[in-house]
Amino acid sequence: MKPTTEYLDHGAVEELQNMNDQLLSVNRCAATMKGGRRFSFAALVVTGDRSGHVGYGFSKARQVPNAIEKAGKDGRKHMQSVPVTKDGSIPHEVVGEYCAARVKLIPASSGTGIIAGASVRAVAEMAGIRNLLTKSLGSTNPVNLVKATLHALSQLRTPEEVAELRGVEL
Repeated sequence: MKPTTEYLDHGAVEELQNMNDQLLSVNRCAATMKGGRRFSFAALVVTGDRSGHVGYGFSKARQVPNAIEKAGKDGRKHMQSVPVTKDGSIPHEVVGEYCAARVKLIPASSGTGIIAGASVRAVAEMAGIRNLLTKSLGSTNPVNLVKATLHALSQLRTPEEVAELRGVEL
């Protein structure tokens, strides 16, 4: 099941300040041509402003710096907003899936830090989450773990949103 994300329009992306990129992986790909192998590089980058907006980019190019730059631009195009509580955690427990990767995100008390692997940690840090417990189940593919984490974050709801859905006042 592919995650449904709320994409920000290009005007909103320009308003977002202090965007940071974090490089997760660079893979070398080879295509066999008449004269030998031709190499290209694929980069996975997580982009965020560390205050509730995060996205990821995956891109290929003939040189590593070009691949990283293209992936960063792709990440800025696919930003997603994330609700973060005042103590730097998430509002409730959630599970995200993408292909064979499953990620369970559990809220943590203040001072815990981010207990996660490299892929999930990068997404959480770029989203501005400071306290989080996670468990990765299934695939360890970094691209699928990032997508599963973003799927989990897209399912989060604030207490106000839940109250409005139920027709109850807080």
